[in-house]
Amino acid sequence: MAQPLTIADLKKMAQRRVPKMFFDYADSGAWTESTYAANEADFRDIKLRQRVLVDMTNRTLATTMIGQKVSMPVALAPTGMTGMQHADGEMLAARAAEEFGVPFTLSTMSICSIEDVASVTTKPFWFQLYVMRDRGFVADLINRAKAARCSALVLTADLQILGQRHKDLRNGLSAPPKFTPKHIWQMATRPFWCMDMMKTKRRSFGNILGHAKGVTDLSSISTFTHEQFDPQLSWKDVAWIKEQWGGPLIIKGILDVEDAKQAVDTGADAIIVSNHGGRQLDGAPSSISMLPRIVDAIGDRLEVHLDGGIRSGQDVLKAVALGARGTYIGRPFLYGLGAMGKEGVTLALDIIRKEMDMTMALCGKRDIKDVDSSIIAGRQ
Repeated sequence: MAQPLTIADLKKMAQRRVPKMFFDYADSGAWTESTYAANEADFRDIKLRQRVLVDMTNRTLATTMIGQKVSMPVALAPTGMTGMQHADGEMLAARAAEEFGVPFTLSTMSICSIEDVASVTTKPFWFQLYVMRDRGFVADLINRAKAARCSALVLTADLQILGQRHKDLRNGLSAPPKFTPKHIWQMATRPFWCMDMMKTKRRSFGNILGHAKGVTDLSSISTFTHEQFDPQLSWKDVAWIKEQWGGPLIIKGILDVEDAKQAVDTGADAIIVSNHGGRQLDGAPSSISMLPRIVDAIGDRLEVHLDGGIRSGQDVLKAVALGARGTYIGRPFLYGLGAMGKEGVTLALDIIRKEMDMTMALCGKRDIKDVDSSIIAGRQ
């Protein structure tokens, strides 16, 4: 195949190279997947205002996210089981992000552990926290993140219970994969994926196995993950998490104005407007449709970031124009990782950077910090 030019090109490559159960895990939403589809579709409905005969020289996309310098307003989102898209996936993606000058966020449900990622990076990365019933384990996760010099904690607030994703149920998803005839066939048809996976020892949940109480082998990890997500998690727990962490706190999963105001009151440093990539409440509005009203409601009392539906640099620019200080990409970097490993993550970031830079110029802006709603022509 010719050099991929778009995120869609990387998606096609990844689909051919990654076993179906793991590709579907990354590329699925809850129930009918209507919210997953809306996340992308609503970006396409936003039209840009073209400007001409303006000076386009000396452009820059550099800015900051929670005070950290970034080469563009994009971070790699926390994604579970990244190391099943490609062997040692989290480590490869973290290195690519560091070299590109954007933040990498490690998921609690990663295949490579906090310590694994710290061993291959030279700059701080971010850690995403799922709050479990076992608060001792949660405190230990936070302490491990601090020991690894993580510079921000991303608290996911929208996964007290797990949304039903039909593709995962039909595929019988697990990490490591089960050795049923169906799963063996899926892996056998992806020989390069298999060869890479055979070279690594990291095939399960690295942050949990050997760390959580009673989780010492692969048979006990499944029970732990199903029983430990805490449905009682509430706003009152944020103060405890903030105290345990002691650093910049980002709350992910905000999709309502009242929840955004509550996040301000808890002392969070930033929120991520997100519906978990359409993987939780099917029928919820898209992230980009909720962004302007949340920005209007809380002003500059904390940073507002956006996650969900971004498939191009134009999408990033639209989010920034509507008030996002930063954005997150999950599936785009996973497609790159599945398609080409570390090189694919870098390529995904470069595709987005080039599209954003060119679009910003054609909208008459030279500095990402000057981009605002004036570049929006309207909606279809």
